Amino acid sequence: MTKSSTLTGPTLHRTVLKNGLVVLVTENPVADIVSARIFLRAGSSYESPEQAGLFSLLMALLTKGTARLSSLEIAEAVESIGASLGSDASADYSLVSLKTVSADFPAMLKLAGEVLRHPSFPEAEVSLERRLTLQQIRSMQEQPFTVAYNHLRESMYQNHPYGLPGIGTEASVAALTREHLAQAHRQYFRPDNTVISIVGRIDPAQALGLVEEVFGDWPTPPEPLLEPQFPPVPVEGMRQAIPQETNQSIVMVGYLAAPVKHPAYPALKLINTYLGNGLSSRLFVEMREKRGLAYDVSAIYPTRLGLSQFVVYMGTAPENTPVALEGLRHEVERLCETLLTEEELQATKNKLLGQYALGKQTNAQIAQLNGWYEVLGLGTDFDQRFQTAIAAITAADIRLVAQEFFNQPYITLLGPASAIQ
Repeated sequence: MTKSSTLTGPTLHRTVLKNGLVVLVTENPVADIVSARIFLRAGSSYESPEQAGLFSLLMALLTKGTARLSSLEIAEAVESIGASLGSDASADYSLVSLKTVSADFPAMLKLAGEVLRHPSFPEAEVSLERRLTLQQIRSMQEQPFTVAYNHLRESMYQNHPYGLPGIGTEASVAALTREHLAQAHRQYFRPDNTVISIVGRIDPAQALGLVEEVFGDWPTPPEPLLEPQFPPVPVEGMRQAIPQETNQSIVMVGYLAAPVKHPAYPALKLINTYLGNGLSSRLFVEMREKRGLAYDVSAIYPTRLGLSQFVVYMGTAPENTPVALEGLRHEVERLCETLLTEEELQATKNKLLGQYALGKQTNAQIAQLNGWYEVLGLGTDFDQRFQTAIAAITAADIRLVAQEFFNQPYITLLGPASAIQ
């Protein structure tokens, strides 16, 4: 089954193979490069607390050996033609990415198919990667921002998988074994759970033929796909203080926020741009330029299939902690009462849509977005629908969304005990 979409830019061809694998191809002949993204509908939100970090470790090990190739042989195959091959895991999906000149794309896709379908998880590589991950976790425990954010996320999500660190904990990673990795691979790496997005100088029919050649014989298991079961998240607000003898205080205020398919998603993205995106953002101008309170100040609103979070944060001198907290809350919660001016609203829309357009210039960026929309179940027309929704948002819409979500703050303060208590 093949469909085409031409809402914006080059035509996007969408095909579903007989085994359920979704193929997205966009021909872009500007440069002699082909980029591809292979998405799996499984990520850290599919993990239990006891196995936190499972998908992060699994994806790091995909390129460390297959039934036929060693880690060194995989690296040499990629580097000998100047290509790139990588893997990553996030909350809602996992990803294999590749980029190469057009002539070498068939060989690179074949290699990507091998590491995706037949990883061997050699014991020596598992031990090494586990040790490196544990070192990274320990290093992160010395980074004040990361410590504060992890505490904030845990207090907001509690027993929800989004409350777990994607990289895992020392206890969970130390307990992960090769069999855990192999079992997760058998369970979630299957064609009807996979999306392949290809963009570059390649004919769509040729690209589809290559995918059929590499993945067409991948059998669909008889067992149904398992969806994660998310526990409810109580919205009740919380305040916590983390004493550390640091040179600055980290002040974070979070609010549980809408998932990507919620009608409020575009407005929250616009609010995020207004408050915390760049040197002209409201938080930067008010808290740093005018009041001199912030070493660093910004806002975060991650795109999530499940309940997301809207977080504003600041690094400030310890003696400024109380006024910094008051200032952050004021700038967010004032939106519940105060309407943006037409100038503020239009400038924010221009910034968001401009940055959105700049994020779709390269083959790799386009392949990422096309596959991302598909794996999140947003549809091939989401690109245009999102831009249309942003353009239609009014100041009154912003106020209504703020009233809905910015009323139960979760507060985390990290710094010297005398400043944060």
